[in-house]
Amino acid sequence: MKITLQDDLPIISGLLAGTDEAGRGPLAGNVVAAAVILNPALVIDGLDDSKKLTERKRQLLAEEIKQKALTWSVVSISPQQIDEMNILQASLFAMKSAVDKLVTRPDHVFVDGNKTLVDCCCDNTAVIKGDSRVAEISAASILAKVERDAQMVVLHDQYPQYGFDKHKGYPTKTHREILDQIGPCPEHRRSYAPVREALLNRRIEVSG
Repeated sequence: MKITLQDDLPIISGLLAGTDEAGRGPLAGNVVAAAVILNPALVIDGLDDSKKLTERKRQLLAEEIKQKALTWSVVSISPQQIDEMNILQASLFAMKSAVDKLVTRPDHVFVDGNKTLVDCCCDNTAVIKGDSRVAEISAASILAKVERDAQMVVLHDQYPQYGFDKHKGYPTKTHREILDQIGPCPEHRRSYAPVREALLNRRIEVSG
């Protein structure tokens, strides 16, 4: 395997994977990571940071990625695991697991962010803002975001009072107001301060 450096990113002649996660900031739901090895013979136009794309564009690209990529995988880490591990470690574990789950082992992995993966199946490089700089990471960010959004729509069917289909679990003003009014559901992350505070307030109200 040959690795050289260009613009601070290694250029790899072997199989390159990208990995990214979605859902570090939300108060509820899983954190979801994806890993992708693209097929250089099948170009996918429009890959970019998933946050810069419309929901419809993400969905279309996600289907194209799944059809054209050499291999891809998605892994979800539950709110309970997030509370046990903390969100940083849960995110890194999710990305490592997504890479390990790839049917074909890559020669190198680009990881979105400033942290590398420990005990990964191959060498890896952290790339700050990689979802805008590396096509494989962009593809992974799109798969992770689309999967997580779909999961939050399912959670909305189970807990419609929280409006998960709208805010996807992020700490919007509406979400926090609902959380303060009725308290958290089982899918809220107890290790996050707004959830802890809402849970404490509910206990005080009940005991009072």
